[in-house]
Amino acid sequence: MSEATAPYQSIWRDLQCVSFSQGFLDAGGIRTRYLHAGKTGAPPLLMLHGVGGHAEAYIRNLGAHGEHFDVWAIDMIGHGWTDKGTHDLEVKHYVAHILKVMDTLGFEKVSISGESLGGWVASRLAADHPDRVERLVLNTAGGSQADPKVMERLKTLSMRAATEPTWDFIKARVEWLMADKAKAYDDLVACRQAIYAQPGMAEAMKFNMILQEMDVRKRNLMYPEDYARIKAPTLVLWTSDDPTADVSEGRRIASMIPGALFTVMDGCGHWPQFEDPEVFNRIHIGFLKGESVPEAVPVAA
Repeated sequence: MSEATAPYQSIWRDLQCVSFSQGFLDAGGIRTRYLHAGKTGAPPLLMLHGVGGHAEAYIRNLGAHGEHFDVWAIDMIGHGWTDKGTHDLEVKHYVAHILKVMDTLGFEKVSISGESLGGWVASRLAADHPDRVERLVLNTAGGSQADPKVMERLKTLSMRAATEPTWDFIKARVEWLMADKAKAYDDLVACRQAIYAQPGMAEAMKFNMILQEMDVRKRNLMYPEDYARIKAPTLVLWTSDDPTADVSEGRRIASMIPGALFTVMDGCGHWPQFEDPEVFNRIHIGFLKGESVPEAVPVAA
């Protein structure tokens, strides 16, 4: 029976035979939840989810990456089971949190892979703190544009799911991430429902969604001069069916980053690392190890 037609899929299946841990660390006063795989002393890798997301975005990638890296997938401030925000969360606040996480873990320099908002945060951190980033992956990353239709759709789905965390509303939010809606597994929906049903989550989501307000978004955007300051070797990974922007936007981002490589994963939406982990892991690990990746090509400015 194929994955697409199986009656039930569990995110636990992706953790079977994987040595991993889940826990909390104090990142400068912010109680921060993490999923960890790999060995201490291996090259450190941080994985950052998108807005409204959580560390389970990388549940299908921990095992493969843990064979090569010291992997930390975290819930960013205001998200998942990490402390909720107490004010509007702009990109600088997420960057400050990530730097605190790095300092707490004793990492002077890390590779960072960020999806959506996580990519936005990662790109800003790499531009403003180039000495802290080894290699950078921007996966269907936000922060390069302000499309009011996309912003309103994302805000509406997220606020509805957090205000009234019914199964149908949560599932609609998860399905938005996927090109293949069948990949919105019940287990994943249940995981997000538990997070969104936390006391205070509706108020916290308002703070998380502030970047969907046009004036706030514009002052937080990454502009050409910002991308130009990124010094870390960078891979921009896009998809054929991303709901936030088409392939041309990913290519444009890559063209603004000196020496950046660009690749497209077919048949995936906003979560390629979850929808097609085999292809994602191969491309992603190869780039992070500094190996030649045939699918990743330079983009001329």
